[in-house]
Amino acid sequence: MSALESVPEVEIDPVGLFKYILVRVTPGAAEPERYRDIVRGTKSAEFHNNIFEEVSPEMQALGFECKCLGGGKIEHNCKDKKIRVFGESTGYGKADHSVTAEILKKNYSGYEVTWSDDKK
Repeated sequence: MSALESVPEVEIDPVGLFKYILVRVTPGAAEPERYRDIVRGTKSAEFHNNIFEEVSPEMQALGFECKCLGGGKIEHNCKDKKIRVFGESTGYGKADHSVTAEILKKNYSGYEVTWSDDKK
């Protein structure tokens, strides 16, 4: 497994409604074609950039560059095994929720993962 593949694809809160961002992680300018898109979300973030401010230094410490591709909200219901992706980030714009949903489906097997471009 490469160092890039060792970066967890998803780190989100186990339950609740919270902001999330979709981030593209690359080994840097030497290999711009190699990347991994990751999803990060937490209730503790007041703004989407609060999440990026945590992720970016983490990735830089591993020797990677990262770029926020947009954000939105996630509603995570672990009891019913449902995740809903929607909304947008004022600062970063709307993430491609279909990409986010596919990443979540891979990491939460047995869950019903839905997405929409609805604001709420």
